[in-house]
Amino acid sequence: MTSNPSTMSNAKNSDELSFEEAYSGLEETVRALEEGGLSLAEATHLFEAGMRLARLCNEHLSSTELRITRLQTAFGEQMCLLTEEKEESAED
Repeated sequence: MTSNPSTMSNAKNSDELSFEEAYSGLEETVRALEEGGLSLAEATHLFEAGMRLARLCNEHLSSTELRITRLQTAFGEQMCLLTEEKEESAED
């Protein structure tokens, strides 16, 4: 079996993990589950840890998507204002 992914969650609270850390932990968890040779209890524990990491990854992605959408909206609004100002100054 590879390194135990739960050791990463012991080092840091899972809610404090960056996207990259959570994704890496998720990859390790999947790899360990795919290798097999685990007891039912170990496999269940890893599966639960993997689901927490998957949820955390999803939260990071959703949060980032929202930030990008807000930035795009703000940029679009700024561009509209600039266009309106140019049109108004051209009419004068």
